[in-house]
Amino acid sequence: MSTLAETRHPIDSNAGRSPRVGNLDDLRRSNLSTVLSLVHANRALPRSEITKATGLNRSTVATIVVELEELGLVSATQPREHKRIGRPSSVIAPTDRVVAIVVNPELDATTIGVVALGGRVLRSVRFQTDRVPSATEVVNAVTAVLSGMRPQLDADHSVVGISLAIPGLVRVHDGLVKLAPHLEWVEEPIVETLAARTGLPVFAGNDANAGVVAEALFGAGRDQDNVVYLNGGASGIGAGIIAGRRSLIGAHGYGGELGHTVVNSSGVTCHCGATGCLETEVTRSALLHVLELGEDDVDTLEARLGEAYAESQDARTVVDRQLRYLGVALRNIVNTFNPELVILGGFLATLHRVGGQYLEDAVRATALSGPSTDVTIVASALGRDNLLIGAAELAFAAVLRDPSSAAPRAVAG
Repeated sequence: MSTLAETRHPIDSNAGRSPRVGNLDDLRRSNLSTVLSLVHANRALPRSEITKATGLNRSTVATIVVELEELGLVSATQPREHKRIGRPSSVIAPTDRVVAIVVNPELDATTIGVVALGGRVLRSVRFQTDRVPSATEVVNAVTAVLSGMRPQLDADHSVVGISLAIPGLVRVHDGLVKLAPHLEWVEEPIVETLAARTGLPVFAGNDANAGVVAEALFGAGRDQDNVVYLNGGASGIGAGIIAGRRSLIGAHGYGGELGHTVVNSSGVTCHCGATGCLETEVTRSALLHVLELGEDDVDTLEARLGEAYAESQDARTVVDRQLRYLGVALRNIVNTFNPELVILGGFLATLHRVGGQYLEDAVRATALSGPSTDVTIVASALGRDNLLIGAAELAFAAVLRDPSSAAPRAVAG
């Protein structure tokens, strides 16, 4: 299986592709986009690999790399080890100049990160909250953080935009948060508000959709065409779906609400009105409770769940119940989408570390033999960073389409 990531992008299908070229400017822009998208997706590539992957001649690639260097988007270095005869090919990697500010509001905390091209999280801060944050409070927090970071951002980086990873329904064409039930947000124009406060382009998308994009580009789903990512957090369970290497989000961006797959017909009533939804039967709060942990002890949950499962009957009962209902949901997912790979993130990744073999066996035993034959279930390769990395792609899309647009941009405040 090739380790060279293709330039097809699950958010923007034009990123890295050559459009119909009408003139030399279009050709130049297309070539810059193709090369930058390759370097971005692979995080670093020898120039010889770029030449091979693009089909462009060496002198053209050299010219493109020089221009991308002048734009501050990539750097070229000599490899540390060189065993071949002849002059070594320089390694091209994205710089830290172009960054996106990424925001992930949750029930118990708001995470704000700085992400560079290549999906590299340069910095992230998680602000714990005593109550569910309102959209206004999130906007105020982001504005305050940007104001504090402004000297460093203006000196070292070009901020191309702010991306929000929202645990809820986000309208794709304008970023309106139609409904984020656990945050109690309804019809929130947070994109418009944050753009007015900061003077930056602002983008928003569902958090699980961001997670699957990150895993497809940089994580466990890198070499797969059909992937389902299931994320579990304080705000419930959501899913992101890649089908044929394209993000499957529905007509308005509301697709992927697999947390509302019914797994227990006699279960708990969900806020959506149904009974026994996945996100009411499989919860992080139940795991924290059985371990006598608070909502701010997520790291401890990850470290202790395996030991507690081996030593405590109470913990084993709770975990086995959640694994059983998660297995039902995975059967439905496998039958419906026929993925090559299912990736579990958030606290679902912690459950997988304890009962991954049970989940594999449950799918093999209960899903249809066709789609269940070759599917693999794994934990997220990117951990908590995946939502930040995936959401940043919304802001990076314009730069990947037209690298020459990445001019320095001041942050208001």
